[in-house]
Amino acid sequence: NEKSLPEDVKSKGQRTYRSITLDGEEIEFSGGFTDLHTKVYERTLAGNGFTLEDSKPAIELVHDIRTMTPTGSTARIHPFVKKDA
Repeated sequence: NEKSLPEDVKSKGQRTYRSITLDGEEIEFSGGFTDLHTKVYERTLAGNGFTLEDSKPAIELVHDIRTMTPTGSTARIHPFVKKDA
């Protein structure tokens, strides 16, 4: 959602922003994602894609995370989650 982008990112004309803060240090990794889907599709069509067996652990992990009940301190919770906490 473009409305949630930081102002300095919007002023540069960027439409995406990816970062994580770990131990007070922000790691920004927005670059390099523009053509990622295209590259994956090209590899898949060339017969070098991921198999269902490759993907299953990641899908199970995402499912487990999405269905967990949050616990513990909310002091370091992500701002987007804070809105609902």
